[in-house]
Amino acid sequence: MMDILRAPFSEWYPFLFILLAGALPTQIWRWLGAVFAKSLDEESEFLNWVKAIATALVAGLIAKLVVFPSGSLIDVPLWARLSALLLGYGVFFLTRPKIIYGILVGEVVLVSAAFFYL
Repeated sequence: MMDILRAPFSEWYPFLFILLAGALPTQIWRWLGAVFAKSLDEESEFLNWVKAIATALVAGLIAKLVVFPSGSLIDVPLWARLSALLLGYGVFFLTRPKIIYGILVGEVVLVSAAFFYL
């Protein structure tokens, strides 16, 4: 009798595991962050330090991906990866509030170079 009840849900077990093990712990921290963020001063030294650390981590990750790529990006020449990075940053700098333009220009340059060299 129990097999009849379990059968319709057996294909959902992996998705339930992903929800419980992956999404739920992340969502808890997001909700706690939203609750406690109301009491933080945006100009505090601590938050400036956190922003600096986060920016440094993202910059380091981007540098690692450009200089020491993995996967298909290995086949794209270094000058093409650096060009995509510099052009994307240049467009972002010129259109400061619109980060999407810088991302799109960098993507187009990188994908075009990859298409040409692969």
